[in-house]
Amino acid sequence: MSTTLPVACCAPLDAEVLSDDEVEATAELFKALGDPTRVRIVNMLANSDEPVCVCNLIEPLGLSQPTVSHHMKKLLDAGLIEREQRGKWAYFNLVPEATRKLATVADVKGVCC
Repeated sequence: MSTTLPVACCAPLDAEVLSDDEVEATAELFKALGDPTRVRIVNMLANSDEPVCVCNLIEPLGLSQPTVSHHMKKLLDAGLIEREQRGKWAYFNLVPEATRKLATVADVKGVCC
């Protein structure tokens, strides 16, 4: 598979033919979202106008900081979020292009947007 972020390599599921790299990248993207905690994190980030400190995710998720960081790394590796270091804390936000790409990938019959 390519070293490019999975979200960048995805192709719409209704594409005529998907290359092996596109299939792998799309599967990696859905795998990153295949965990309820990561879906909740994406939801929380989507509802924030500002980057969110990982410290502000710990209590609402009911998880330890290392566990939250593990989930953030999975979303980061998929290319769905970006990270900004501010002192000892990391702040995260959704990558706008990645969320648009995700909508395109999942829009199998052209019914979204």
